[in-house]
Amino acid sequence: MSEQERILQLRADLHRHNHNYYVLNQPSISDQEFDALLRELADLESRHPELNDPNSPTQRVGSDLAGDFETVRHQRPMLSLANTYNKQEVTEFYERVRDALGGEPFEICCELKFDGLSIALHYEHGALVRALTRGDGEQGDDVTSAVRTIRTVPLLLQQGAGWPDSFEIRGEVLMPWASFEALNRDREAREEPLFANPRNAASGTLKSKNTAVVAERHLDAYLYYLLGDTLPADGHYENLQEAKRWGFKVSDAMRKVQSLQEIFDFIDYWDVERRNLPVATDGIVLKVNSLRQQRTLGMTAKSPRWAIAYKFQAERQSTILREVTFQVGRTGAVTPVANMDPVQLSGTIVRRATLHNADFMTALDLHVGDHVLVEKGGEIIPKIVCVDPDFADAPRGERITFIQRCPECGAELVRYEDEAAWYCPNETGCPPQIRGRIEHFVSRRAMGIDAIGPETIDDYVSRGLIHNYADLYQITADQINGQWGTRERSAQKIVAAIAASREVPFERVLFALGIRFVGETTAKTLARAFHDIDALARATLNDLLAVNSIGLVIAESVMRWFRDADNALLIERLRAYGLQMSLSEEALSAQSERLAGLSIVISGVFVHHSRDEYKALIEQNGGKNVGSISKKTSFILAGENMGPAKREKAEKLGIPLVTEDEFLQRLNPTSND
Repeated sequence: MSEQERILQLRADLHRHNHNYYVLNQPSISDQEFDALLRELADLESRHPELNDPNSPTQRVGSDLAGDFETVRHQRPMLSLANTYNKQEVTEFYERVRDALGGEPFEICCELKFDGLSIALHYEHGALVRALTRGDGEQGDDVTSAVRTIRTVPLLLQQGAGWPDSFEIRGEVLMPWASFEALNRDREAREEPLFANPRNAASGTLKSKNTAVVAERHLDAYLYYLLGDTLPADGHYENLQEAKRWGFKVSDAMRKVQSLQEIFDFIDYWDVERRNLPVATDGIVLKVNSLRQQRTLGMTAKSPRWAIAYKFQAERQSTILREVTFQVGRTGAVTPVANMDPVQLSGTIVRRATLHNADFMTALDLHVGDHVLVEKGGEIIPKIVCVDPDFADAPRGERITFIQRCPECGAELVRYEDEAAWYCPNETGCPPQIRGRIEHFVSRRAMGIDAIGPETIDDYVSRGLIHNYADLYQITADQINGQWGTRERSAQKIVAAIAASREVPFERVLFALGIRFVGETTAKTLARAFHDIDALARATLNDLLAVNSIGLVIAESVMRWFRDADNALLIERLRAYGLQMSLSEEALSAQSERLAGLSIVISGVFVHHSRDEYKALIEQNGGKNVGSISKKTSFILAGENMGPAKREKAEKLGIPLVTEDEFLQRLNPTSND
């Protein structure tokens, strides 16, 4: 068997194993065996770039490269459903359908209403070619790169299953409870704002410009509507059963019923049982099953007449507010936390709830001893909704106000323009900030010193071994191997991990410094623009504002950080310890000005590189990625299957189309490839 044949076989086998594992929950090989096959495929693909396939299983791992979203018009509008919150309105819907069909028998398909982000997947010849968000219903964002990382979305369909050559299937991208809780635990440990519910987390993840982040957050997808010119059956339920055979994840909870009572039975069952599901649901969707009858019933301007959504009521409980305490995060942000009498809510005991910020707390007008109504946002994050109106006449205690000084170090709090939070400005003397910055510094996406966790940092700080993250590079194994040398192996591992971090590239070092408002993407942008730490430290406000995507808030924060004498000392110490303070020669050599001043739109499917790789090439060569065509667009990097609407707009505005090969030739004119 040739290497080309082996690549094709491995792709087919891995797609099948993915389906067995993630959709059917019936793995046929071990994780180790799967990983070995995936590594073999990646090695073969690296030797044969001419066989690059965006639907290869190796492409699910995501990319660290950033890019904007292309807006694409839906082939068929994605209308929203009319909502109802009581059974009387469900009865009225049922009777409207019955009357509109003139007494003709009809069936209703009952489905769970998943609480995620609506998505439209387009398939051509059995391969995923495009994934669009709902957007405004008429057009949505192209999030194909991110969706490719979701393992329950098939990149290639099961061969011989009888799927049409071209179709669209719609569904919901979700973050399972387990992934959501793990994500919030991680964010809490890094003193970052928590996601309010899995829907927001899924939406924020899918819209992330970093597909590696999408991949590691383990999103899920349930599909619930099939569209196309040549569908298998007239029945919506029957079509989805076929889609399940093709490889799509379709909920087993779906039921086809013939009476109003059966609908109510379905609602009553899932109003309780949904709490045992691995993903969030917020209601029931009822659809007329026959597509022919759907067409007869038609649409209103905003929603179909053949479907309706029944929304579950969020559970609320009343409890007593005892006090509000204040927590200080690593950036100095101060968060108020309500401490309440224990109350059972959605199956768990709740004692504390975030009050977010001073404005939120003030709007609630809270007093000590107030009876308050509490619910779980997305049924997981406790929040105070309001003071319980049933106790409006009860005597109230002392009004709760936001503090003016840091509860940890006593520094007077400050509030920056356009910021909702109050901050402790004592960055170098406030204990939670000290520990938080060190935790951020060693985190995986920063310096990657995985051997050191929060408990270890607390221990080192309390013992006086470290006072800031630069002190880490002075630690010896003898200092941390235990009183009787019982932790020597662990100590050696920690010291080795700290030493290895000296090789972390400059853009990650810049992120690790913990400059307020400078996240991973911004750190990369600044590193590419200024090349080394000294040039960045010397940058004026105008220099920073001239960098694409750097606004006034970020620019002022960067300047404020580098003007601080303590931070300047930290930089010199880190430099002396051997950390990377400039872009590598390899990274610099990859940069050019061949595309300087050009605004480029990427559209279509490519052979030689992925869309993310092309976006990185554009940035490396001085160009600017833009998501939509306008008069300012310099040219369109056009691959296969470019959307007809986009092509028409380009022709109308006179925007040139550049093929993949022409683009690569422009970047490397001496190449004969």
